[in-house]
Amino acid sequence: MMIRPIVPNDRDNLIALASAIALFEPDEVADIARMLSEHFSNSSKHRDMWFTDEENGELISIAYVAPERMTEGTWNLYLIAVHPRYQKQGRGAALLDYVKQTLVDLKARVLLVETLALDEFEYVRQFYQKSGFEEEARIREFYAAGADKVIFWQTLAQT
Repeated sequence: MMIRPIVPNDRDNLIALASAIALFEPDEVADIARMLSEHFSNSSKHRDMWFTDEENGELISIAYVAPERMTEGTWNLYLIAVHPRYQKQGRGAALLDYVKQTLVDLKARVLLVETLALDEFEYVRQFYQKSGFEEEARIREFYAAGADKVIFWQTLAQT
């Protein structure tokens, strides 16, 4: 397992990875492709960061974090996912730990992540709770009727 920041040559493989992960609809994969293009185009004025886990040349996972505008040291984890063949092997936890350590090194204070409150996302919410996040807020009916948004929060230890 080798976790690292993404490079321009990863773009097509990351799009294929997003397509292989059942959580993403085709329009969401297209959004990820657009975001990756923006990230590498230098048109992005933000300090967003993308990471991947690579093994034998294959990209296994993806994570995307960006600072929350107009805050001091608050970041959002917008995306973290592992290819289905490699799930339940600790790769998501290792990638999340890598992201958090990177943010600690940047003197970040807080990491936020949001997810759906639907039953099929229970394992996602458990993953965040096992990773030290606390449920901070819930916005009812946010995504659609009956689809609440759950926001998790974690302070980042400063060393």
